[in-house]
Amino acid sequence: MTSLSPYALTLLRVVAGALLLEHGLIKLIGFPDASSMIPFDAVTQWQMPQAQLWIGGVIETVTGILLILGLLTRPAAFLAAGLTAVAFWQFHFSRAGVVFPAMNGGEPAVLFCFIFIYILFAGPGALSVDATPKK
Repeated sequence: MTSLSPYALTLLRVVAGALLLEHGLIKLIGFPDASSMIPFDAVTQWQMPQAQLWIGGVIETVTGILLILGLLTRPAAFLAAGLTAVAFWQFHFSRAGVVFPAMNGGEPAVLFCFIFIYILFAGPGALSVDATPKK
């Protein structure tokens, strides 16, 4: 089983990156849920919190793609962990006023944060652009 752990890490990185990418695409282009799209006008007029959510969508999209590819994995994981930590404290904690994720809907944000922290320290896994031999 230990010999398969680099591949399990790859699978975790790709799935977490794909889920993060989905969150970003929903905010930016409304795919696959157009009802959650953040209009770009919110950014140009700096309407908070929509502008911050849109910027978060850009970060989610870029880091999600980088994580799927395993390109710049550690910096992408660092940004994604920070993004999800901010999401928990700013949006989930402040909305419910309680720190317990089960009570404020923040479980996915906390779980994502710690997955990205793990990837930050563990690296990209076996199958990634970062792991390809340099010539």
